[in-house]
Amino acid sequence: MPKINVLPKSIAELIAAGEVVERPASIVKEAIENSIDAGATHITVEIQRGGITYIRITDNGCGIATDDVPKAFLRHATSKIEKAVDLDRISTLGFRGEALAATSAVSRVELFTKTANEDFGTHYKIEGGEEILNEEVGCPDGTTLIVRDLFYNTPARMKFLKKDVSEGTTVSAIVERQAMSHPEIAFKLIRDGKQTLSTSGDGKLASAAYSVLGREISNTLIPVDLILDGIKVTGLVCKPVSCRASRAYQFTFLNGRYVQSGTVTAATEQAYKNSAMVGKFPVFVLCVTVPYETVDVNVHPAKTQVRFSDEKRVFTAVYNAVKNAIISGDTRPEIVVNQPKTNTFLHMTTEQYRQTAVSLPTQERPEPVKEITKPKTEPVRLNSDKAPFFLREEFKPNVPLKKDVSIVVEENKTTVETKVENTVPQTALVQEEKEYSPKEEIKLIGEAFNTYIVVQKGDSIFLIDKHAAHERILFNQFKATHTVESQSLLMPVTVKLIGDEYSAIISNLHLLEDYGFEIEDFGNESVLVRAIPAMLDDEDTESIVTEAAESLARKGSVQLERIDDILHTVACKAAIKAGYITSDTEKLNLAVKVLGDNDIMYCPHGRPVAFEIKKYNLEKYFGRIQ
Repeated sequence: MPKINVLPKSIAELIAAGEVVERPASIVKEAIENSIDAGATHITVEIQRGGITYIRITDNGCGIATDDVPKAFLRHATSKIEKAVDLDRISTLGFRGEALAATSAVSRVELFTKTANEDFGTHYKIEGGEEILNEEVGCPDGTTLIVRDLFYNTPARMKFLKKDVSEGTTVSAIVERQAMSHPEIAFKLIRDGKQTLSTSGDGKLASAAYSVLGREISNTLIPVDLILDGIKVTGLVCKPVSCRASRAYQFTFLNGRYVQSGTVTAATEQAYKNSAMVGKFPVFVLCVTVPYETVDVNVHPAKTQVRFSDEKRVFTAVYNAVKNAIISGDTRPEIVVNQPKTNTFLHMTTEQYRQTAVSLPTQERPEPVKEITKPKTEPVRLNSDKAPFFLREEFKPNVPLKKDVSIVVEENKTTVETKVENTVPQTALVQEEKEYSPKEEIKLIGEAFNTYIVVQKGDSIFLIDKHAAHERILFNQFKATHTVESQSLLMPVTVKLIGDEYSAIISNLHLLEDYGFEIEDFGNESVLVRAIPAMLDDEDTESIVTEAAESLARKGSVQLERIDDILHTVACKAAIKAGYITSDTEKLNLAVKVLGDNDIMYCPHGRPVAFEIKKYNLEKYFGRIQ
């Protein structure tokens, strides 16, 4: 057996430093956390070459007393904890006492610091863990930490660093997270002499998010604020229609600390289910506050991983907070038309116009066009055969489905009576007699491509996807009643499935039965279908069961998700399809339902049901207003 040796102090410190300092961003994170713990209200971070050659962090915090400066660079030297019991209630960001020691072991460090009750500050230099200078100096209250030449004494570590741009981007991400977790602190970031981030420090999360995420994303965010079972959840989440293609814009802060929590992420994304488009992920900045004793932050050296004593309690609080925010803060997506370029001549003075006209190239005047005289026409009268079709009293809408439609006008209401001669798809929204009160302020304009219903309500025009709208209405109805009527098939249908899909159907037979299906195991990875939901077409039996099987196999074992997937399939198949011909009555009925219920904003797959075009934007586009 090889001889056991005690490592020299220098080597031991290098190994320990490797657990804390992986790259420049590690130093920036630890230093900022110390500044926050010191009560700073202004923090400036400056880096060069991604932080590899130069890092400077300046704060206006409480500073370090002269006598404590050398001790601050010793391992396990900290002012945050004293006893073992303190580990159960960690309220500070830093607490291990390893940040300065680890940094000084692998770089050249310089420190300027002063407390408010001292006349002079301290200038301290340490390289590779060895003290170089300790002197009295004049400096402002607070602390400035300068780190040069990272890994100068460990070249093997240097080769694992990425390009300067990549390292700088990682530093930026650290500063941005800290800025959003503490909006009461004004942050600045300077990269290679250029300021790339500045927050106001006004205490408003929306302001910090605007500086970090930009205007486009910030304008889609809605506030979150809920206290449930002793857990406080605040922050910002995006509207469902603004979800992104990745999770890059998801930020979770636990008791002021940035963390990566699968519990919080899962709860948030579950709240968006049936609202966000499939494959899209919500943008969120969530600040979760829990009792300190209910969370363990001492899990990972970087302190980004945490462990809750009650995961379910946190999940429930976050889910309800985000769900309430979406319900109360979401609005229908709006289409904003771009204003065309205005005629520059409209804003010219007479002299400017003359000068412009002189500079324009001249063109030969074309020959005058002979005036063409039109034959005189008789005035158009109501009931005349020459009257436009929309002025004839005897005109009846030419509904493609063979129907007789009569419109009876009475005082304060209009009644539309429809008699159907031939059948329409049984999923269409036909009502034999429907009254529309002027209070609804909904006027049917028409339909585009037999898919998008166009209506006017107040000072807005709405484009409604009739399939998505009907699908959502059916889905909500199924979820509310928990029942779907069943119809027996004249002849049972055998459906062949593959491994996972077959298992998913067999293991969920009881759920499928609750929602209108009667299915038996037929062996050899096949099932026998004897009944399907009453509103579905029996010709689609095989595709319906296959689709349900694919969805159930994909979603796993959570019962709530399995139920939703079954209802998704039924609602989608039962809803009126794009391209189907629908009557004016059906269009208007659907529009009234959609615009009268804010829960009908997205189809179960997350696609928007309706878009709004405001009169103001149209008038601006057409130049009626400037």
